[in-house]
Amino acid sequence: MTIPSLLLLLSPSNTRPLVKMDEKSSIPLQEPVQGRSRWQRRSRPRRTARRTAGLLLSACLCFIAYAQWRQLQRSPPSVPPAGSSDITIHGLSVKRLQDDIATCSALRKTPQDPIGLGRKKNSRYIDGHAPTLIKNATVWIGEPKQGTSPEAARNGTGYGWIHSDVYLEYGLIQKVEAAISLSSVASDTIVFDARGRPLTAGIIDMHSHAGVGSLPSLWGNEDTNEMSANISPFVRSIDALHPGDPQIQVIKSGGVTTSLVLPGSGNNMGGEAYVIKHAVGKPDGRNETSAADLLADPDRNWRYMKMACGENAKRVYGKPGEAGPMSRMGESWDFRHAFEQATKVVREQDDWCDAAVAHGLHNVKTYLPQELRWESLGALLRGQVHLNTHCYTISDLEAFIDHTNEFKFKLRAFHHAHQTFLVPEILKRAYGGEPPASALFADNMYYKAEANVASEFSGKILWDSGLTPIYVSDNPVLNAQHVLFEAAKAYKYGLPYHAALASVTTAPAERLGFGQRLGKIKPGYDADVVVWDSDPLSVGAAPVQVWIDGTAQFKDPVELDKPSVELIVPDQDLSHLPGQPIQADEVVFTGVTRVLLDEPALDRKISANGITVVFSKGKFTCLGDCEDELQAATKSNIPVIHLKNGYLTESFTAFGSMIGLNAIDAEDDTDNGPNPNTFVRAEDGLVLDNQKLNASYTYGVTKAISAPSFRGGFSHHGTSVGFLTGAKTVVGHGTVFASDVSIHYTFDTSVKQDGTPSISAAIGSLRQKLLEAHASLSSNETTKDVYSESAFLQKVVNGSLPLVITVHSADTIGALLKVKKAVDEVTKASIRLVILGGAESWLVAEELAAAKVGVVLAPLQSYAVSWDQRRALTGAPLTNGTAVDRLLEAGVVTAIGLEEDWLVRDLGLLAGIVYRNGGGKVDEKGALDLVSGNIYKLLGLKQPGSKEGHFVISEGSPLDIGSRVKAIGGGMGQVTMFAK
Repeated sequence: MTIPSLLLLLSPSNTRPLVKMDEKSSIPLQEPVQGRSRWQRRSRPRRTARRTAGLLLSACLCFIAYAQWRQLQRSPPSVPPAGSSDITIHGLSVKRLQDDIATCSALRKTPQDPIGLGRKKNSRYIDGHAPTLIKNATVWIGEPKQGTSPEAARNGTGYGWIHSDVYLEYGLIQKVEAAISLSSVASDTIVFDARGRPLTAGIIDMHSHAGVGSLPSLWGNEDTNEMSANISPFVRSIDALHPGDPQIQVIKSGGVTTSLVLPGSGNNMGGEAYVIKHAVGKPDGRNETSAADLLADPDRNWRYMKMACGENAKRVYGKPGEAGPMSRMGESWDFRHAFEQATKVVREQDDWCDAAVAHGLHNVKTYLPQELRWESLGALLRGQVHLNTHCYTISDLEAFIDHTNEFKFKLRAFHHAHQTFLVPEILKRAYGGEPPASALFADNMYYKAEANVASEFSGKILWDSGLTPIYVSDNPVLNAQHVLFEAAKAYKYGLPYHAALASVTTAPAERLGFGQRLGKIKPGYDADVVVWDSDPLSVGAAPVQVWIDGTAQFKDPVELDKPSVELIVPDQDLSHLPGQPIQADEVVFTGVTRVLLDEPALDRKISANGITVVFSKGKFTCLGDCEDELQAATKSNIPVIHLKNGYLTESFTAFGSMIGLNAIDAEDDTDNGPNPNTFVRAEDGLVLDNQKLNASYTYGVTKAISAPSFRGGFSHHGTSVGFLTGAKTVVGHGTVFASDVSIHYTFDTSVKQDGTPSISAAIGSLRQKLLEAHASLSSNETTKDVYSESAFLQKVVNGSLPLVITVHSADTIGALLKVKKAVDEVTKASIRLVILGGAESWLVAEELAAAKVGVVLAPLQSYAVSWDQRRALTGAPLTNGTAVDRLLEAGVVTAIGLEEDWLVRDLGLLAGIVYRNGGGKVDEKGALDLVSGNIYKLLGLKQPGSKEGHFVISEGSPLDIGSRVKAIGGGMGQVTMFAK
């Protein structure tokens, strides 16, 4: 600035201050010079006085100008950008200082949850979209009746379904009333008749990686984790969010309208997260196709962040010589050091802002301290970020709670949180007085050491402790399309019905800061609405239509053929956790209303009051009135179990899993190990009596057929073994009921390693091995090692041993069918071929049926998690049926397998999905055969059944969500019973 410029600015005639004041902060950016108004208030002086004053003023101005010039000479020169007229103070840009002052205001702003009521329209509403009136719905509002006390509401009082209409306009829920007349709504309103079906708010998944880990999973589209550094709070999931991820539409087809898209858990501080809605582009009612247009709150009131404790960071960074943590001690140091850096930046910023307020910017000698690396973490410390942290173990939970108190920040939820049910008091010590929620799976566990201590009853226990359970998918770990199924299972495991529905609607909405916009069916809330074909917590529930911000998401949705809706009547008995198992040699059951066994003589017409079933000395001795046996049992103190709607069925069989060969997936010491280059027998690696097997038995899975792993995960190589899950040792009597059940190979993408460069090479190798086995048989060559691969292949080509191939791709299945045909033509026999996996098997269902090749679907509900599963059928409302429907229609013998071990608890429910959603393709017995008899039919093996003491007795159908196992016969001569 030149001296003449200073003189001009400082002259009495200049009535404006040197620099304007910041309107938001009211902080003076420069002391204003007195203006003309002050001079005008003075009385008119004499001429001499005026001259004297003028001389004095000129002298003062000259002195001030000189002083300013000297100051500028001492200060570093300021070089404004070309064409800029920027004013500087002490060499600092006034404009930038003004921006810094505005930043001070933003730093100290405390976000508020965005309001819903009072808006005229949703910010995502596009003009011209017609309103919708949903008539004749059965509505779950999401909150209790007005006037219900908090204590009563927590117990479920005041909640219930109501018959109502719901009017959606301008992207908002406008009316929820018993009978909304057409005359009271806009003339262009679209009317949707719900026909009495259930209507809820859209499901909210609080832990997803949809869009950043696009499916099918490929190296090029995997952006979930930024693992270049353990501490990376500065990265943002929105920068990798791909709106074209097909999984976004799949997830929405499960009624999920909103997801929190998190960075992964590979490092301790993973970065910023974003809440999106699953409406993409103009077809879904959006203005554009962009990540920004997916955001649930365009105004971005709140920010979100992901952190993680425990095993993951140790596995990724815990290598000698590297900077990452090798222990939980190191992780805690990394956390504390990062918080310390952010705290330092926050403190320096606060000091600068305070000084600017107190002294004005003319005394400020530096710009506002800012460091982008710690900006988001500083925002967390200022209370502007909702933090979600992945933690499992007590030590992790306690350490992180300590961090919240040391550095004074709030935590919204622990994710995965497997051990939170053990330490509710630790969670209640969290900073801020509000304990974090627990974002859980219902029963997914055992996949690593920190997931080995867990309980399916966690949700109920947390709820009873006054804490908040929320159920999530971790998509694609679980298919988020079915995250509601996690809440349904939570109800099965004792969480109250209203709390289970809240766990995927109101509870996550509140934790995300959307409690006034999402999760409820109330006027003023976003018009995210789902109409279901059955009770949303029932097995197989599917949406009929989904609305996001008032726009219907499916043009021609597939609606399943189901009977009239029967809403679940909450069963208070489910709130009682099962007691310790009791074993007995003799037991009597009354109230058995349904018998579904493979023994036709035992399946009989039963009265409404049911029959009595007597078990003694390893078998059933009476089914019917059994009055004499009942009286004798009473006199002899033999246990008598009175059942409510008792079911007697065959026990289940786990096929395709690693149980018996693996206890904790990620721990090599507990695993039989991979066998990519060696052909082995599963029987040689059996290890029994662990948590997986105990859980299997508890839920009616008394038998398992497991094969050795090929390269880990869902892959197989060697011969499988059939064994009893309740046995304690491998040498127990009858533990192994079939030593070498079948020979297994894997033909998914994992085969393309080492000496097998391609799928075609693997197919060719199998063809060659089979033909060589036939040649050796034809020449009467004797194989010296009867346990060798070649010896077992000889049994395959002569038809005495099944060949089971783990494969998903329809094209690879087609290639295998050609191999079978070629070998069959040479051998003049028929190989017994079974497909395990089969996500795309529906595409060749007719060919499979013609070749008499069966399929064990694993998973039952396939989705495009990998390239060779990309054409999986996801079911209604997107597709007309799933793979199981197409296979059954074609006449393919089909069963349900397990691609992961934790699913042993869910076999009956998976069969129930086929029964409920199959449109009458199978009856109850046929559905149960999918997890029992059909497996043995495919393998050509006799099933150990009720004659051998294998059975399950449950209250309620094992195909329904409200059922509970009451007694199990595991083929060892005793009955295991579970009291309430």
